[in-house]
Amino acid sequence: MKNVDDLIESAAELAERGLSKGEIADELNVSRETASWLVDRSGAADARPDLVEDRSSPGGPHDIHVDWSAVGRDSNRLTHAAAAMADLLSKEGEEVDLTIGIEKAGAPLATVVARELDTDLGAYAPAKHQWEEGDIDDLGGSFSRNFAGIRDRECYVVDDTITSGTTMRETVSAVREEGGEPVACCVLVDKQGIDAIDGVPVFSLINVVQVGDGEEG
Repeated sequence: MKNVDDLIESAAELAERGLSKGEIADELNVSRETASWLVDRSGAADARPDLVEDRSSPGGPHDIHVDWSAVGRDSNRLTHAAAAMADLLSKEGEEVDLTIGIEKAGAPLATVVARELDTDLGAYAPAKHQWEEGDIDDLGGSFSRNFAGIRDRECYVVDDTITSGTTMRETVSAVREEGGEPVACCVLVDKQGIDAIDGVPVFSLINVVQVGDGEEG
């Protein structure tokens, strides 16, 4: 995707396929506010008014789109990128035996990290995948029972992008509620430059710094 028009077109396609606002934000690596704005501008909102959040910002929200599909579409490139993430995590913790991938995009990255660091694999579906309207804080995510359990285990948390930090913070909290202990988090790209979330260090291959007016949503 090269420009905003491409993003608007992609948002429309995803909305027409029935994806929630949170899933659209996840697929496009943008904030929830940006996803709502893109769908609104696409015209898909006329068919799905539940996807409209705020029409009062004609200039659009402040955000940075990250397109890492050149890595994601090639298993060899993705393996190398995830191996670099594993290297960032390798010196964190002494008894870590579990890597948790945040669905959707964090799961394949976590699979490689788990292999590189010889840990079990877990998967977490965040609340934003259910988010259509109302406050996302009223929703909850879930761990997949098809993967490793969490209780009494130290773990790493892996995702592709940090946009606002909400999803990573939610996952760290969910791990603790399940009786696990998150030792470190790692992403491909951090759009916030976050050093830690709730006491858990955050590492990234790339930090994006926004220069100019406005703050990340």
